[in-house]
Amino acid sequence: MNLVRFLSQGESETVEFKGSFNDEALETIGAFANAAGGSLLVGVEPAGEVCGVSVGKKTLEDWANRIQEATDPRLQPSITMAECAGKSVVVIRVEPVAAGPVSIRGRFFRRVGRTNQRMSHEEIVQRLLNASGLSWDASVEPQATWEDLDKGRIRDYVAVIRQTGRRPIPARASERGVLQKLDLLAGARPTRAALLLFGKTPTRFYPSAFVKLGRFRSPTLIVDDRQVSGTLLNQVEETMAWLRERLQTRFEVTGRPQREVIWEYPLEAVREAVVNAVCHRDYLSTGHVQVRLHDDRLEIWNPGGLLAPLKPADLLRDHDSIPRNPKIAAAFFFAGLVEQWGTGTIRMAAALKEAGHSAPEFDAGTAGRFRVILREGPTIKARLQEMGLNNRQLQLIAYVREHGKITNRAYRELTGLSDEAARKEIAGLLDLGILEQVGKGRSTAYVLKKRVGD
Repeated sequence: MNLVRFLSQGESETVEFKGSFNDEALETIGAFANAAGGSLLVGVEPAGEVCGVSVGKKTLEDWANRIQEATDPRLQPSITMAECAGKSVVVIRVEPVAAGPVSIRGRFFRRVGRTNQRMSHEEIVQRLLNASGLSWDASVEPQATWEDLDKGRIRDYVAVIRQTGRRPIPARASERGVLQKLDLLAGARPTRAALLLFGKTPTRFYPSAFVKLGRFRSPTLIVDDRQVSGTLLNQVEETMAWLRERLQTRFEVTGRPQREVIWEYPLEAVREAVVNAVCHRDYLSTGHVQVRLHDDRLEIWNPGGLLAPLKPADLLRDHDSIPRNPKIAAAFFFAGLVEQWGTGTIRMAAALKEAGHSAPEFDAGTAGRFRVILREGPTIKARLQEMGLNNRQLQLIAYVREHGKITNRAYRELTGLSDEAARKEIAGLLDLGILEQVGKGRSTAYVLKKRVGD
């Protein structure tokens, strides 16, 4: 083993240093087993300094026994000795365990970056389901019956998938026959996927199965707040309708009879992010999908991180499709909403690039959430320049976006202008319809009248 290479690279998601073998070392072993595996180097301080350990064969056997006694299912990692700078280092190599999560004395850990994080109840259940070959959405909802499904929604869905041609359905198939064909029934009982896709009131069974929509003027100022529930397909369509009403547009003359509509964010990319959030979220979580429209970015949040071994960086290159909810994902595929090749995020990035935007940002975080961030493209900047705004006025707009409002005094402090000059430049923004005045007298302030560039 090349210890020098490990030491030079430092700790990572798959490497950790410990000066001694202790309870934290056991937690790391469990976290490695529940992620991509890893190597624990005992006899190396966290900073990478080799302190060495003095151990013999009996001690290594004791360590192996401690690992087996502390883990369930029992682990038998590879334990070897290595030399570095004349000192002994013990290397414990842990392989990933696919058959369910490994506990350390009843507690479950996963590896996140260079740290060990406690697994949530939802993560543990999901891992157990995966290990059993089942998925949460394929399981029967104990409290539900056939009468909890909306037959009209099933018929509407059949019309959609007949148009896509992705799943042949017999012409005279009954609603029950359709769901059997789609593998959304377990005997005569609806699965959880069936209830989320075609339920009369899905939130009756899954209270957090909704999308929260918000228009943010600042991190704390929300000027438009809405909640979308109903079936998953309905959530996607209503979310997109809400966004289309609020996203900026401009027109380009292309030589064709009709002008081309240019959206603030390419709708193909937006739709992909929304569909992914609804389709792949963790429905065991009490959290919900959030769509946050800011002045300079669009964020889509959903409960549930990426499933191993996927990492955020993988989403911008060829990668496997690993759905958390395979039955829901299949239904979305038949309806033409997703592909099943792991190409959706790549197409999202391509659409953004073509429209002049930066690549989407993917944040798996450490709080059991996944976030997609689409950054503002060239549209707003170009339109502000067309309006002839100077750099101070652009600075004012950025300030109001961050703080929600600005006063004459704050503008003078920001730019060093005189009172008269500040009033003149603010008046120019009022005339252009960019700002509007709120309050009177000493309480006078200015806010963005509407989305800049509308």
